Amino acid sequence: MANTVTGDVTGNVVMAGTIHDGVHIHLPARQKASLPYRYGTTPPRAASFQCRTIATDLAVAINPGRTAVLASDRTTSASVLSGLGGVGKTQLALDYAETIWAAREVDLLVWITATSRDAIVSDYARLVADLTGTEDTNPERDAQRLLAWLAATDTRWLLVLDDVQAPADLRGLWPPATPSGRVVVTTRRRDAALRGHGRRVIEVDVFTPVEAVTYLTGALADRPHLLDEVTELAGALGCLPAALAQAGAFMLDRDLSCAAYQERLADRRRQLASLLPEEEGLPDEHRATVAATWSLSIEHANRLEPIGIAGTLLEVASLLDPNGIPVDVFTAAPVLALLAAGTGRQVDAEQARDGLGCLHRLSLVTLAPPSDSEHRAVRVHALVQRATSDSLSQTRLPLLACAVADTLLLVWPEIKRSTGMSQMLRANTDALNEIAAECLWESGGHSALFRAGLSLGESGLAVQATDYFQRLHAAAVLHLGADHPRALAARFELALYRGQAGDPAGAVTALEELLADRLRVLGADHPDTLVTRVSLIKRRGQAGDPAGAVTALEELLADWVRVLGADHPHALITRHELAHWCGQAGDPAGAATAFEKLLADRVRVLGADHPDTLITRSNLAQWRGQNGNSASAVTELERLLADDVRVLGADHPHTLITRSNLAHWRGNAGDPAGAVAALQELLADQLRMFGADHPDTLITRNNLAQWRGQAGDPAGAVAALEELLADSIRVRGTDHPDVRITSANLAHWRRRLLNSPFP
Repeated sequence: MANTVTGDVTGNVVMAGTIHDGVHIHLPARQKASLPYRYGTTPPRAASFQCRTIATDLAVAINPGRTAVLASDRTTSASVLSGLGGVGKTQLALDYAETIWAAREVDLLVWITATSRDAIVSDYARLVADLTGTEDTNPERDAQRLLAWLAATDTRWLLVLDDVQAPADLRGLWPPATPSGRVVVTTRRRDAALRGHGRRVIEVDVFTPVEAVTYLTGALADRPHLLDEVTELAGALGCLPAALAQAGAFMLDRDLSCAAYQERLADRRRQLASLLPEEEGLPDEHRATVAATWSLSIEHANRLEPIGIAGTLLEVASLLDPNGIPVDVFTAAPVLALLAAGTGRQVDAEQARDGLGCLHRLSLVTLAPPSDSEHRAVRVHALVQRATSDSLSQTRLPLLACAVADTLLLVWPEIKRSTGMSQMLRANTDALNEIAAECLWESGGHSALFRAGLSLGESGLAVQATDYFQRLHAAAVLHLGADHPRALAARFELALYRGQAGDPAGAVTALEELLADRLRVLGADHPDTLVTRVSLIKRRGQAGDPAGAVTALEELLADWVRVLGADHPHALITRHELAHWCGQAGDPAGAATAFEKLLADRVRVLGADHPDTLITRSNLAQWRGQNGNSASAVTELERLLADDVRVLGADHPHTLITRSNLAHWRGNAGDPAGAVAALQELLADQLRMFGADHPDTLITRNNLAQWRGQAGDPAGAVAALEELLADSIRVRGTDHPDVRITSANLAHWRRRLLNSPFP
């Protein structure tokens, strides 16, 4: 991903390094959920669901007091369903949950897709906020609040943790043992860590022969003439629920008997025998069965209208996250181009959605109803994914992988409006990288890999972004070499997030080393080299040398003008930085004058509604205010806010920054209560959009605390800043400049509180 200079909008919000500006209030209350209450999105019920003998074992194990393990103290019954893929663990858990919910045996039903610790913690945090009407700034702390709530409540509850990938993800997160609670966990793992007090591990195997025959008989109940040799077919399919589901859907769609399907299955197995790995290389003994049933089903799906589409859609799904792929992926231009290439005709988004419907119809994917969640998603069983990806040729896989990566990059929203969507896209990028890393690096490292890391940073996860870019840099060196521009670009992002994660000195050192390497590899006049200089100069100013930053930026501006011309965006952005640091060096009038000239040039070159032009207007208002004209700053920012909403939208980060700046100058103009009210509204929106740990959210908490003190509540300011300081240290580290500012602000308000005449 090429490095570009961008306007430093967040640097002008400002967490001024004085006792200005800067609160926490106790976070906004939300409406409590009323009982009975369901949380989470349960998977769809399988067609022709088969009641199984093992379901009785589950019901006995989980009911308090009904097994030897649980009877002594009637504590929470925690049942762990363990077994291979495709044996029906999730459907068993779903059946149990829906059964006791319908019987009103529980008042709270919770379903969590527990594929990572982050997913578990995030859902715990959202659930406790729903139940209590309050939320914390720390998801881990919220997760512990949920466990405490579950331990103390008399509410009857069931919590399902579906598809646990690693027992370590549940360390410290197992629900408590209480007389009113029940827990079901599904997993492929059999680790000893899954066994503990009040837990019983139930091994889930394939259907028994009787259950398998009963399943097919139920699936084909409306067409009894198809049941010829049903017992033989059940045996041929290994009694595997996933394979039986595909076979049943196929036979119904083709009006094909069990005997005829078995003949096709035998033929297809012989055809696939040379394509599958040796038996010991299979993930489990059912792989060949799924491959054969998959092959027959997809061949049929491709014949359904719209013809020739379903197979390619399933190939796309096989490279992504089985737990949720945004529907928009399948209707994006790169995937439509794949469909067109495969069919020899133009394919539109509606036809692509119809193709997904064909896959759903034959039980190859599960398509969530539109109302199921904020982001409609496609789920696909991991066994079906593996059977599909194993069939891809060495020439087909790179073509698909690049198209899928292009699609993820295309559907990634420019503005992060939803934490859930960002998490889903990152999970899909990780899945694609795991399957097709070589393909993504063949052309020099796909930009989707960089976009996933930037998404972590945009979500305020600076530590995770640092770890991500460290791994990405290692991969770039492995595939491309240490001096490749992509490897250098990964180092650049790593250095920036290292600073945001609380190590500004380390960031400066990393940027200095990177600058030396970019000078050696790319040359002094390469844009990436000049961008590195900009970042170093900004950190020089942030480290307390604004005058040195001004001198260095003047030299850099001359180089930009010489290399790219005075009107190039990089040259204009460097002028922006120069004006900003001129003000920081003690010349607000000079900064305002420089921004006035820059605004005229940006209007001429970029237009009045260009985002960089709007940023310049924001900075001009800021420095006019700093020059002593708060009323003028308020007037200009009110006008800018209207234009930001019109051009960028109400939730755009720049719009939120304008709201923050407007609140600041309203307070400076003599209305601290108005500043508090405006910042409370802004904080609520930032929590909704970015989450509690995002840097902008932390800045707003600081600013809100400051104005709360200015409005006559020093005790509230102290309490808020104490909580903020703890959260800021946790998120950003003790050495981050903003943490030092928060610490100074806290010391200031503590002194004010001691000297306050009020009790």
